Amino acid sequence: MGYCMMEDGIYLARAALHMWEEPCISGESGSGAVFFSGCNLRCVYCQNHEIAGGRKGRQVSVERLSQIFLELQDKGAANINLVTPDHFIIKIAEAVLLAKEKGLRLPVVYNGSGYEKEGIIENLSGIVDIFLTDFKYMDEKAAQKYSFAPDYPEVAKKALAQMVKLVGEPVFDEKGMMTRGVIVRHLLLPGHKRNAKDVIRYVYETYGDRVYLSLMNQYTPFERLKENSDYRELCRKITRREYETVVDYALSLGVRNAYIQEGDVAKESFIPAFDYEGI
Repeated sequence: MGYCMMEDGIYLARAALHMWEEPCISGESGSGAVFFSGCNLRCVYCQNHEIAGGRKGRQVSVERLSQIFLELQDKGAANINLVTPDHFIIKIAEAVLLAKEKGLRLPVVYNGSGYEKEGIIENLSGIVDIFLTDFKYMDEKAAQKYSFAPDYPEVAKKALAQMVKLVGEPVFDEKGMMTRGVIVRHLLLPGHKRNAKDVIRYVYETYGDRVYLSLMNQYTPFERLKENSDYRELCRKITRREYETVVDYALSLGVRNAYIQEGDVAKESFIPAFDYEGI
């Protein structure tokens, strides 16, 4: 068993149409989201902790996974959305190629944490069309405290460089759906405006309009965090002022290709039920 808490097989928790991604990913029909069990990080605030820690998951074969992709296509999915796929990526790649032989025509989205080996990313040509990637930290201390990965900033920088190199400039179809490109997500954590600003500045100054930013205010404080005094600062939602400060900073840099969230989206109801639907 690896650090990801998974064995050699492929484990899934859900495969269904998902409406809660960025508009150019979910669209009106929904993204064909396949949630994989396990993760190579240990984020203490993870909204998918139930499956990230390997506590839920049903094993499927490469052949079955390829069928799931095709079933999502038949349901009208806008794309195939691989959620936390890195630790299964070799077998997932086999399933994607097999599905393409059987008629898969949808763009494939790699929806990951940003903490990926660059060598893995550069070998996904012909497999992945869109990278929907987190960039959680530029602050090494925060990366260590909250995700136990002090090298996260450097790993994420190298991975992102390969993503942009692999898929290039963003491409959209006539309906405004992304068919190729990179979207960098950043989840603002309570009290961590400086980290957010550093992430935004690095991504924009390095890549400009070649990538889209997605600035998220949906951080949800779970009850389990209150049990550990080390994370007391994470036991609240972010304030409207905090989020607006970060958005205003992005605008001041010249960022225009970005998604922002409005209203109170920090609700557990936005987290899907990991009930093995579609598996």
